[in-house]
Amino acid sequence: MQKLWIQILNQLQWIGDHSGCHQRPERSFRIGDYIFPVCARCTGVAVGQAAALIALVAGLRLSWPFCLVFLLPMGVDWGVQEAGLHPSTNVRRLITGILGGFGLFMFYGWAVVKIFS
Repeated sequence: MQKLWIQILNQLQWIGDHSGCHQRPERSFRIGDYIFPVCARCTGVAVGQAAALIALVAGLRLSWPFCLVFLLPMGVDWGVQEAGLHPSTNVRRLITGILGGFGLFMFYGWAVVKIFS
């Protein structure tokens, strides 16, 4: 089991290194002494995209404006944080990342259907 866990962590490290994530330790989750190799928002985006893939395979389709609604919370959270108006938290980054990842991947699904139909 420990060998599997090490393989999973190595895969996550590879994803973090190649995904464009800033990988800031203070914005990443921790498991014991291990710092997750992708930040909370990127973790959420990956979870949201995986959920959207499952939803698309199950036949769920959203209109592009509705997809954008899912992206808005992530954009607002990032913008408010970057402007220094209000600090974000890892939990908020995770939740808005899940919504944003879901919305973005559902938009991809919408675009593919429009292009090929």
